[in-house]
Amino acid sequence: MVSSSHSPRCAAGWDQAALVLSAGGMFAAWQAGVWKTLEEWLRPSLVVGASAGALNGWAIASGCPAGELIGHWTDNSADSVRLRLLQPPWRGVFDFRLLESTVRRLCAAYRPKTAYGLVAVALPRLRARLFHGEGIAERHLLASCAIPGGFPPVWIDGGLYCDGGLISPLPVWAAARLGARKIIALNALPFMPSRPVRYFVRGVRLLAGTPPRPDNVEVLVLAPSPPLGSFRGAVFWDRENAARWIERGREDGKTIPRPECFG
Repeated sequence: MVSSSHSPRCAAGWDQAALVLSAGGMFAAWQAGVWKTLEEWLRPSLVVGASAGALNGWAIASGCPAGELIGHWTDNSADSVRLRLLQPPWRGVFDFRLLESTVRRLCAAYRPKTAYGLVAVALPRLRARLFHGEGIAERHLLASCAIPGGFPPVWIDGGLYCDGGLISPLPVWAAARLGARKIIALNALPFMPSRPVRYFVRGVRLLAGTPPRPDNVEVLVLAPSPPLGSFRGAVFWDRENAARWIERGREDGKTIPRPECFG
């Protein structure tokens, strides 16, 4: 499902649009499939992500081929989220070591060559913060993925930070703040597939407010329709689900018209 305020087929410069990647847990495998299609013509000038989208964005901004990114989603069964019961609530219910292992491997294998940014949420003030530039390190990626109640928040610059998708799952505002005027945004989580979590997130956003909608920015948003699956599917890795969502992403990516210069 594509929504936009322009016709990219007739507009110049879309081959260098900023790429924004949403939160979405395991649903973010769909973004890897979309990238398989987009990498044929898109050379983003900027990549911005939140939560799982920040991990995909880190790899894409580093020049990771789509096939290699897809491999991370389909081959790394060891990185499946595991429950860690009988822990204090502030420690989270998931095994944080698995996320640390994933982030450590990504940071060892890749380093952004394209301008890159990610979003995390400051606690307890519930304010979305954009991190960008060469100072981004493992702790920033960990913080952006630190789902409240699932993983513990992460200390950065003397403050605690959690999941970057909590306030705004699709951080178009962050790309606009970094100067983007044409944005292709991949929203793997247009609808929260859990009623209790949906109510919790709505409450948090009412308290926190959402970042202002950027002006004078052309945005094309691509989202899967219908949604990709259940809340359990978004949390727990499954090879068949990942492969199916990747293929869905490849097909959805074809609905984005190529810029005219690519025919």
